[in-house]
Amino acid sequence: MTRAFSGASSLTNIIAFETRVPQDQVDDLHRRLAAARWPDAETVNDFSQGVQLHRLRALVEHWRNGYDWRRCEAMLNRLGHYWTRIDGLDIHFLHIPSRHDDALPLLLTHGWPGSVIEFSKVINQLADPLSRGGTAADAFHFVIPSLPGVGFSEKPSTSGWTLTRIAAAWAELMRRLGYRRYVAQGGDLGAGVTTQMARARPDGLAAVHLNFPLLFPPPIEGEPTALEKSAMAQLARYREKASGYSLLQNTRPQTLGYALADSPVGQGAWIYEKFLEWSGDGISDRDELPIDDVLDNISLYWFTLRQSRVS
Repeated sequence: MTRAFSGASSLTNIIAFETRVPQDQVDDLHRRLAAARWPDAETVNDFSQGVQLHRLRALVEHWRNGYDWRRCEAMLNRLGHYWTRIDGLDIHFLHIPSRHDDALPLLLTHGWPGSVIEFSKVINQLADPLSRGGTAADAFHFVIPSLPGVGFSEKPSTSGWTLTRIAAAWAELMRRLGYRRYVAQGGDLGAGVTTQMARARPDGLAAVHLNFPLLFPPPIEGEPTALEKSAMAQLARYREKASGYSLLQNTRPQTLGYALADSPVGQGAWIYEKFLEWSGDGISDRDELPIDDVLDNISLYWFTLRQSRVS
């Protein structure tokens, strides 16, 4: 994707920029969507084999004929894009200071298949709580980085970007922005990064919040309680029926990458399935998530598959 610079900020080693996907890439997406080859429909009457054909075809039809990427692009540019190079990698982040100088800096880390977009609807309310009936004491300064290889962050060319390494990069980012005291929040993969930050206790980190706690309890002794039995059953079900995507991404990412990089329908289905499953929409067979919100995230993944920087 082409990224157009708007000039360096006053902060050392931090570059502000705006992005605009070239129109020929948008046109190419539409051509690929129109030329999609569809598989046969699922052989069951539920979500158990993945995204049903009729649901994905409806999503793709809207992506091709009703969805407006320029709206999402403008929203992201209004928030404020930045890059900074940390540990040999260009890290992208959104930086949205509150108008309240004493606001608490909040570092937000997304997971997969999420992105910085998932936080867009809470930023204004929390950066300017007075507009929603709150007080200045409720305000936050936001720092929202893209995980390495996701969105506008550079893709690592070697392995080794562990949760611990990302956590160290985030601590450096906050130091570089001049935040001497801050809090951090994360879910999914972002919870793993935030947990590693809590363990490392970098200077300035005051507290963390997780909406996907990573716990490794000791073995259960004696007869499990009803609650423990329920948790064990859920874990067994996940391992048997719902963990295939994770195993494949962890063991054969290169092979999977060919399909995701070549087909927007393949990329869309891979991401759409997780949004449906984890929101409960897959079970209900109706989409509660706004379709444009889902496509914002899928489109960001598609348009940033191949990135080039121009000034």
